[in-house]
Amino acid sequence: MLSAIIVDDEPKSLKNLKILAEEFVPGIKIVALCQSVADALEAIRQEHPDIVFLDIQMNNETGFDLLSKIADINFEIIFVTAYSEFAVKAFKFSAIDYLLKPIDIEELKNAVKKVEGKKLGQISSRLKVLQENLVVPVANDSRIALPSQQGLAFVKVNDIFYCKASSNYTIFYTADNKHYMVCKTLKEYEELLGHNFFRIHNSYLVNLNAIKNYVKGDGGYVVLNNNVTLEVSKRKRGDFLERLSQKSA
Repeated sequence: MLSAIIVDDEPKSLKNLKILAEEFVPGIKIVALCQSVADALEAIRQEHPDIVFLDIQMNNETGFDLLSKIADINFEIIFVTAYSEFAVKAFKFSAIDYLLKPIDIEELKNAVKKVEGKKLGQISSRLKVLQENLVVPVANDSRIALPSQQGLAFVKVNDIFYCKASSNYTIFYTADNKHYMVCKTLKEYEELLGHNFFRIHNSYLVNLNAIKNYVKGDGGYVVLNNNVTLEVSKRKRGDFLERLSQKSA
């Protein structure tokens, strides 16, 4: 049984999330409802929860105000937010779970299931990355948390040369000749990494900033800054060359 605390300044939101969690998420027990940072601090000290559902904006306080007052964060955090798509991207970059208001039952169940399955650890590092990416819109100099078999790796986006599909996994290859296998599909990272990355092949997502040159051929191939060559599929060639011309314009 997982114990959980809900922190939100809106009584209606507190009650709603408590009802949804207790009715639809087996194996979870809500042990406290808190409407302020002070109340939440006291509840965390008393209850030692496994999970804290944490609203970001609470009157003149924020969820980060709460976290900054805790020296050793030994619980998982699921943020509950009405933030924009920009903020959602920051959460994904940071490997921290979030729920958008109004709460979707399936998303709630999936978020708790991740906590049940395994603790990612390094919560302080993940929070730091999240805060960085909330202050400055996610860009090439942002860091992304990659949950690999060895634990979490924090990598600058511009240091990712390319990503390779491997069934339901994605392998990241970086500028320092390291690689990380992550349990998410290449399509998910294609959507997440965005404008400066291009899917040149079903198997490859490439950082456009890491391309040294393009060699024409049937579909052609790219040569990266580390001299790795990757095939460009015939189907992708036209769009790829157009994207390259836009970037160099």
